[in-house]
Amino acid sequence: MTTPLYGSLMLDIQGTWLTAEDRRILRQPEVGGLILFARNIEEPRQVRELCAAIRAVRPDLLLAVDQEGGRVQRLRNGFVRLPAMRALADNAAAEYLAEQCGWLMASEVLAVGLDLSFAPVLDLDHQRSAVVGSRSFEGDPELATRLAGAFIRGMNAAGMAACGKHFPGHGWAEADSHVAIPVDERSLDEIRTCDMVPFRQLSRQLAAVMPAHVIYPQVDDSPAGFSRRWLQDILRGDLGFEGVIFSDDLSMAGAHVVGDAANRIEAALTAGCDMGLVCNDRAAAELALSALQRLKALPPRGLARMRGRGFARTDYRQQPRWLQAVTALRDAQLID
Repeated sequence: MTTPLYGSLMLDIQGTWLTAEDRRILRQPEVGGLILFARNIEEPRQVRELCAAIRAVRPDLLLAVDQEGGRVQRLRNGFVRLPAMRALADNAAAEYLAEQCGWLMASEVLAVGLDLSFAPVLDLDHQRSAVVGSRSFEGDPELATRLAGAFIRGMNAAGMAACGKHFPGHGWAEADSHVAIPVDERSLDEIRTCDMVPFRQLSRQLAAVMPAHVIYPQVDDSPAGFSRRWLQDILRGDLGFEGVIFSDDLSMAGAHVVGDAANRIEAALTAGCDMGLVCNDRAAAELALSALQRLKALPPRGLARMRGRGFARTDYRQQPRWLQAVTALRDAQLID
């Protein structure tokens, strides 16, 4: 059996089917993953057919999506509209409901042929960051950890690995890293005793972590995703994290501090990311790809564990757990 060749670049495509240009770039061995956005998605059957077409070109590609729930939910038509995670905390059975949400989300994502959703969000809701806000489970680190842990149990039970984001925490910085460069002026001790609690306590349950495009100047002058201090010394060293590190989208404004896409992918991998995401900008993706071809970067380790385990069950709605999960969330008035 041939060992799959995983690359260090995750990119995207423009439409709901593959073009000849998409097929060309996906064949490049430096490309290891593809993420779908709302523009790529119509309904479950179309997504399954698109994933099958992608795998016909590269069976080993890691296929991802952002399906957190609430406002960050790419799969909508024909899928359960999951609540924002913050809505779970006010329920008496919050942990149980979080686990049902995790199972439901993962089952639907796997059923259309995708491997993972970049979830859960482990940022704390300090009621400062509009980009985090209701995506967070809670502002209290211990409660957020318990709810996220339950969500991960549900994901794992469905056969999906979990990716915690955005290390070491995006909830304090007010700016949105999609359009600006956020700064968190707190000390390492303050961050360690608060925002890093979910990452530390769940480090053994997380198969992957995604760092924040946030600068923490009391720790390092570079955003966390470009910082060896954050990724190697603290995440790998202090927290003992052994999973995969995905960069956040290197096309976001918060990543532009290190230069063009070639500089960004090189800086992310040098800092300790295993895979860099370059999305919504094909020219930037091509530039990053050229940089990787020059660098001859080694295939990242550990990505195989991110593939969906078992098989994608298209009959998940016939499973008893489906009725259990949907009934529980409806009874709690979290879904329609």
